[in-house]
Order: sequence, then structure tokens, then C-alpha cells
Amino acid sequence: MNTATSALPTRPVSEGARRRDMSEAEWKMRCDLAALYRLAAIHGWGDLLATHISARVPDARDQFLINPYGMLFEEITASSLVKVDEHGKVLSETDYIINPAGFVIHSCIHVARQDVDCVMHLHTRDGTAVATQAGGLLPATQHALVIYDQVTYHEFEGPALDPDEQTRLVADLGDKRIMILRNHGTLTAGRTVGEAFVLMYRIERACRMQIAAQSGGQPLHPLPQSVIDKSVECGRSIFSKSGFGGEGHREWAAMLRKLQREGSDHAR
Repeated sequence: MNTATSALPTRPVSEGARRRDMSEAEWKMRCDLAALYRLAAIHGWGDLLATHISARVPDARDQFLINPYGMLFEEITASSLVKVDEHGKVLSETDYIINPAGFVIHSCIHVARQDVDCVMHLHTRDGTAVATQAGGLLPATQHALVIYDQVTYHEFEGPALDPDEQTRLVADLGDKRIMILRNHGTLTAGRTVGEAFVLMYRIERACRMQIAAQSGGQPLHPLPQSVIDKSVECGRSIFSKSGFGGEGHREWAAMLRKLQREGSDHAR
């Protein structure tokens, strides 16, 4: 018998956490985070078991929810999410472990940035392709320009298993909300789950457009610096907390309706 394999959970879905054992605030956050995992799956943003989305427990701000290591994005439910403290100690009943590399990245951002309630990190084709290009994200499309002011970079140091890297991750993120992890992927830090999704949608869309434009065999059309500056300022206003697109509330509500129409079972 292969003991390593037989020791793994075999149930298709782990229902470790029970709604009656938690506050309404925590349950709502679990439902929102599970919805975000399902939306990430719909958009094709998964990478087997390798990427993560985390959220802060609203009424226990030093505790966090993250995906169980062993479940695909499309399998995540509100009750299957694992609750951990800032050191990665599992606090909820579960058959699963968490991925330590994932929590190295997420925990330091949650601890350092009290304004951040959701951290989303992906390894998509287009996002990683742009992260691998020397020029990074180019100010070449409207999608790129409206978030350009929020994008920062972190150099690749190898798989994120070294706690010493956390200091540099936090310093490189600063007060921004979007990070391109060089040769690695993309990351967003949202004040809400909805904002983390909307920012990720926009950076991923901008990366996809950039890669598509570069593959066309024609030079990219240059924009005047005055137009770049105007567009960046417009984006700064739109995505401010009081701006038209601040915190992604409208987009998030629309995406939840989409999941409802499709009969998603994430909220269980």
C-alpha cells in the first residue's frame, strides 16, 4: 500500500467548518471568499493546487481564511475554507493542510496592511508572461492605464518558502494594491473581496491584451505622455475609496448574481 497516498483525504469536499459554530460576519466572509474561488475557476485562473486567495475574519482580525491544500478552486465551499492564525496554525476542523508557501506570501501582507481584507495571488499564462518581460506592464491600453498607478513589482527569490522574504514583499508592495511578482505571477490586495477580484480582473485583462498586441507582429501604437498621465489620474480617481469604482461593490454584486444564475453551491 502507498501510505503517502492513502493518508490523503478522499472525500470530494471537506465540510469541516459548521455555520452554527461561527459568527454571521465570518460566515458571510466565507461565502464571499468561496464565491471568489469559483469565479477564479470560471475565468481559468487556477493552477492545480498552487495558488491561493485569503481573507481576514471580520470579527477576529488576526485570523484568516484560506483554501485547503488538496482542493481545486472549483471545489471550494464556504465550510471547506481553513481558518488559521497569522503564523499559519490551523484553527478550524478540517481534513486538509494549508500550503506553507502560499501562506508565507499572504500572511505578511495581512499583518502589515490592516486596510487589506483579501489577498489574491495567481500564476496565469498572461500575467506570468508579463511578469517575465523586462518592461513589465506597459502603459499601452486603457485597461493598463487606469490601474497603472497601483502596480508595483517584487523580484523573484525562488519558491516562497523563506520567511525572510516577507519583509521584502511588504516593502515592495508599500501602499499599493497590485503587485507583479517577477517571473512568478500577479497579486492583488483588496479592501474587500470584491475589490481584490476587480483589481485582479483588470491586471489580468491588461496583461492578456499586452501579450495579444505583442504577438501581432506590428509595433505598438505609442501614446503621448499627456494622455498617459491623464488616464492614470482618471484611474486613481475611479478606484479611490470614494470613487465610482471604489472597492468593487457594483462589479462584485454582479458577479454574485452570475454565480446564482449558474446554480453555484459555494455558499454551503
